[in-house]
Amino acid sequence: MAEETEKKYITNEELRKHNKSGDLWIAIQGKVYNVSDWIKTHPGGDTVILNLVGQDVTDAFIAFHPGTAWHHLDNLFTGYHIRDFQVSEVSRDYRRMAAEFRKLGLFENKGHVTLYTLAFVAAMFVGVLYGVLACTSVFAHQIAAALLGLLWIQSAYIGHDSGHYVVMSNKSYNRFAQLLSGNCLTGISIAWWKWTHNAHHLACNSLDYDPDLQHIPVFAVSTKFFNSLTSRFYDRKLTFDPVARFLISYQHFTYYPVMCFGRINLFIQTFILLFSKRKVPDRALNFAGILVFWTWFPLLVSCLPNWPERFFFVFTSFTVTALQHIQFTLNHFAADVYVGPPTGSDWFEKQAAGTIDISCRSYMDWFFGGLQFQLEHHLFPRLPRCHLRKVSPVVQELCKKHNLPYRSMSWFEANVLTINTLKTAAYQARDAANPVVKNLVWEALNTHG
Repeated sequence: MAEETEKKYITNEELRKHNKSGDLWIAIQGKVYNVSDWIKTHPGGDTVILNLVGQDVTDAFIAFHPGTAWHHLDNLFTGYHIRDFQVSEVSRDYRRMAAEFRKLGLFENKGHVTLYTLAFVAAMFVGVLYGVLACTSVFAHQIAAALLGLLWIQSAYIGHDSGHYVVMSNKSYNRFAQLLSGNCLTGISIAWWKWTHNAHHLACNSLDYDPDLQHIPVFAVSTKFFNSLTSRFYDRKLTFDPVARFLISYQHFTYYPVMCFGRINLFIQTFILLFSKRKVPDRALNFAGILVFWTWFPLLVSCLPNWPERFFFVFTSFTVTALQHIQFTLNHFAADVYVGPPTGSDWFEKQAAGTIDISCRSYMDWFFGGLQFQLEHHLFPRLPRCHLRKVSPVVQELCKKHNLPYRSMSWFEANVLTINTLKTAAYQARDAANPVVKNLVWEALNTHG
């Protein structure tokens, strides 16, 4: 009893006041921590913390951090506890599930997926070189281009996995794998990916906080974008102007063609970040990796005999990667969306609402990189992809228990649903006299747009 009386307490309402620069507090399992200084060196970047300051972040902390991270919290403890600390039944079950997975060693047992994928990527790279340098037929060159596109897809999965957890024997090798698979082989900065992807995971399908849904003026998955929302991630207004209205009006037709050139946007976003004034971890290494890509790729293309072949080689390789860009959008475009910042108290609920799984046979897992189990990955981003299929039934049962959506559909069904979502918003955009949806019943029944 004496120990209890010595504890210092604050309420959740008081915690919410500590959400300004220089005064950033969070709560984890009822204990309050000051992260004002830690945010500057946080490995996951400052965005993920800034989006959740002033509230309980236990579920998000469990999802993103290994068990060793708990020891670092002691130096940040303020001495305060949350007086009105409560845990929902959903969160309680989620934490119990995470603890069980940890006891089973699932987070540490990574299998040999990375080794196999690296070997596959290396073999494909040799095949690309052979097709371009040793073959003279146009057909062989096109096969090499398609192989390069597949190489980029698989290499991106290695970069994705290594960004979430240590896929190699130590952190130094893991960083090397990130730079090799991301910057050097695909031309996409791992620093840019971690910056945007962490924000996406945390604010899954928030129209103004999740960068993966902010594609104005080309795409709008919800009519709420017609209000010219302000992106809290990019800190700029997503203006719904006449150009955006025109492009969005036909987005269900332009969706697949745009996906064929989605890689160009990633190249542009990489350079924008690396040349920005924003603090970028390992900026020099990221530049060096990008330089490697923009050295070998143009040289490879220049080895082709003429400009038409060079054009179609690049076009084909980019078009193949469209399969991956489409997959990423299928997982979220047609799911539920919301406006506003993420909250720490409904982590499981928001991930379930904002994701769509793609059902496939186990022999196709290599192709999807584990991301067909999108909800499972969002709930446990540190879980190696070789275990996602195993835990899927457990996640389904938990969703059923708490009456939460668990959407799993075929590739074809997901494409149809995504196109219908884009079409619905497109038809609304065409009504120049009705820039904002006025049919509140329609909007309520179509929460994703």
